[in-house]
Formats: sequence, C-alpha cells, structure tokens
Amino acid sequence: MTHTSTDQPAARASGALVPVLAFVGIVVSVMQTLLVPLIKDLPQLLGTEPSNATWVITSTLLSGAVATPIMGRLGDLHGKRSMLILSLAAMVIGALVSALTSDLLTMIAGQALQGFAMSAIPLGIGLMRDILPREKLGSAMALMSSSMGVGGSLALPAAALVAQHTDWHALFYGAAGLGVLCIALTLLAVPESPTRAQGTFDVLGAIGLSAGLVLSYCRLPRAATGAGPPGPPSGCSSQRRPCSSCGA
Repeated sequence: MTHTSTDQPAARASGALVPVLAFVGIVVSVMQTLLVPLIKDLPQLLGTEPSNATWVITSTLLSGAVATPIMGRLGDLHGKRSMLILSLAAMVIGALVSALTSDLLTMIAGQALQGFAMSAIPLGIGLMRDILPREKLGSAMALMSSSMGVGGSLALPAAALVAQHTDWHALFYGAAGLGVLCIALTLLAVPESPTRAQGTFDVLGAIGLSAGLVLSYCRLPRAATGAGPPGPPSGCSSQRRPCSSCGA
C-alpha cells in the first residue's frame, strides 16, 4: 500500500503519546475479557440457554475481527487518530447499551459495538509509526503490543471482584468511563497523522470480508454446542454397552 504525505505539517509527538496509546491498548484489551468471569452465570442473568448466551462474547470477537481491517483502511485514508476516537466512541456506546439491559439481543448488540474498539491497537501502532522518530519506534511498538496481554490479565480478577460485590452491570458502566477517559486523553495528547494512503475504500471487499468472517464464526457455536453427538463421559466407552469402570 502506497502512502503519501498530505499538505499538513508533520505532527509533533508529545511525551505523553506512547503512555496514552499504551493505556488505550490496555483498556481495549480489558473489554475483550470483561465477561469471562461471568460465563457460567450468563444464561441465568440473561434468561436464556447456554448456547445463546455464548453469543454475548462471540459477538465482541466477531465485530472486532470485522472492524479491525475496515477501520485500519479508513484510518489510512482519513486519519488514524479520527478512526481511533470513532472506535473508542463505539465502545462507550456499546458499554452503555449493555449496562442498561438484561435482554439477550440488546446485550449482543452492545457487545458487538464494544468489539469495534479492538481496532484501536493497530491504529495506535500506525500512529506511532507515522509520528515517532525511528529511534523510539521499536520500544514504543513493543509497549503497545504488550498492552494486549496486560489488559487481559488485569481484566479477569478485576471483573470477578466487581461482579462478586456489586451488580454485574457495573462492569459496563466502568468500561464506559474508561472509554470516555481514553477519548479525552487521545484528544489531548495524540496528534493526527499527516500520512494518508492513496486510493479509495473498497466497499465490496469490506462486505465480502465481513460476510466471510460472520459465516466462519457462525459455525463455531454449532461445533461447540451440539452440531454432532456429544462425546462419551470420561472413562466410558462410546458404545451402548456397560462400562467396566462405572457400569453405565
């Protein structure tokens, strides 16, 4: 992909650029594991079957997989900082939608919006590449990449603690607050990239990519929840005859 510099002056990086983008990466990663401690309780909390409740988490992963290449391309064309803020805004809206509902379909929609924030990490790395001097780029990109693991590891105990001592919807209010903080810090400390890509946005390609990812993901819950017969219990034969170890 060919990049050209626009007529904008070169962006000057502040000392807060790397810490802010790394913090954004941590927050975005937290969103992906926010509900993991509640997996076993989701069917009861949402009043649905376990196979349906898995879509609450699957929708986040699916929308993130779709949004990442699309937002990345739009960032190349129209500005990575603008697309970063847009993805964070979608995360905030999704968190608020999830905080205000216990309905399965509405929750899935809210979590799908939150998944858009997954594009923030590659957008942040792109901003670093466009703005930072070469001698600082390697360590900054390494820090941004490591934020995914840091956020995921912090989210599990924190989410479990909050869900145990408060209403589980408080997780989403906290996520929305973190998203608003990320937007404010980005506006204050992260300049727009002066680099733009040539070309246009391939709408048909984006639709095809999205359809392919959706169809691929739609098969996963079936494979995990009963597309075929369930396997035999541990220690027992799959044939319909008594098992020597348990008598079943």
